[in-house]
Amino acid sequence: MSNKIKVGILRETKTPPDKRVPVTPAQALTFTERFPEAELYIQPSNIRGFSDEEYRYLELPMKEDLSDCDILLGIKEVDYSTFIPDKTYMFFAHVGKKQPHNQKLMQEVVKNRITLIDYEYLTDYNGARLIAFGRWAGMVGAYNGLRARGLKNHSYELKPAHECHDMDEMFAGLKKVNLKPKKILLTGGGRAAMGAMETLRELNLREVTPEEFLNEQFDEPVVCRLDPENYVRHKRGLKFDFKHFIEHPEEYESTFKPYQKVSDLYIACHFWDPKSPHFITKEDMKDPDFRISVIADVSCDIEGPIASTLRSSTIADPFYDYNPHSEKEEPPFSDEKNITVMAVDNLPGELPRDASQEFGETLLDEIFPYLLGNDDKGVIERATITKNGELTEKYKYLKDYAGGK
Repeated sequence: MSNKIKVGILRETKTPPDKRVPVTPAQALTFTERFPEAELYIQPSNIRGFSDEEYRYLELPMKEDLSDCDILLGIKEVDYSTFIPDKTYMFFAHVGKKQPHNQKLMQEVVKNRITLIDYEYLTDYNGARLIAFGRWAGMVGAYNGLRARGLKNHSYELKPAHECHDMDEMFAGLKKVNLKPKKILLTGGGRAAMGAMETLRELNLREVTPEEFLNEQFDEPVVCRLDPENYVRHKRGLKFDFKHFIEHPEEYESTFKPYQKVSDLYIACHFWDPKSPHFITKEDMKDPDFRISVIADVSCDIEGPIASTLRSSTIADPFYDYNPHSEKEEPPFSDEKNITVMAVDNLPGELPRDASQEFGETLLDEIFPYLLGNDDKGVIERATITKNGELTEKYKYLKDYAGGK
């Protein structure tokens, strides 16, 4: 009988379906070579961005029943009706902030004595995340914003990102874009913002400072990226300090309003805390000077800093309009006076092959050595929400949530 650690790659079970995978076929082969102490099994799936045949071609073992595996890996939340008791699962659980829609999942984790490791909390000793899809969310989100701009203006038409074979095809389509002299605004400085800038740089846009963006007119399209110090200030006039802002967001107020009056396309890639100031209120959008016509809300905080983000949208149906006067949703592109919103909450799923490639590389290099070997740096420990169904010390604050309260 083999003493090897058995690792299973789950098919995605969340609706709408997600085509991403933890490891690509080539990476699965690398896994078997790099970690001889482990065995890898692939559960068949007809929705992945990589077909079963691509795994079989490399003679990787496929099997439906993964009940003899020790560790089970997915991407999005696993359908809790498929949980196998007493196993270790690793996926994006979205329970660490007591998300109401996943409370039942959390209860089933406890009930089934599962050890739950959440990708979101895989960090280094300083708290920096080791693995994420943020870059791809930003890249696709900016592309979708440009796509919405073209559809609204009837000036160009881009193929939906999920219909592109990969990033190269998506970027090639940007050669069709004709923006004319427009001002594009982007908020954020993390992975998502940098990914959005990658897409925008394919257009060879002029990048301008916040001061230039606010005060100058241009005969070409321009883009401006804002860091937090550009859109908030301390209420008592203290010098901006990013660490203090993150720890005490309630002490800050928005300075975003001037940008509303000069921007055409706004791409939101910022981190937002519920105690942070809002960017755009319902009242702001009623102002005759409000100029933003398309908002690509990559951050997608419902009932958050951008009042027009009424709900998340889907890859299949990414856009809707917000009527600033009725404060209601309307069909996309139904009235030029409306604000068109893009609020897809699983943007990396539009480029599953590229996004999975980068994600899998990080798993192989930064995560699997600790998962399958000695976790001497606490990488796995910090991300383990439950151990055999019991909340770990770091996540004891979820006790009521996990108990159904």
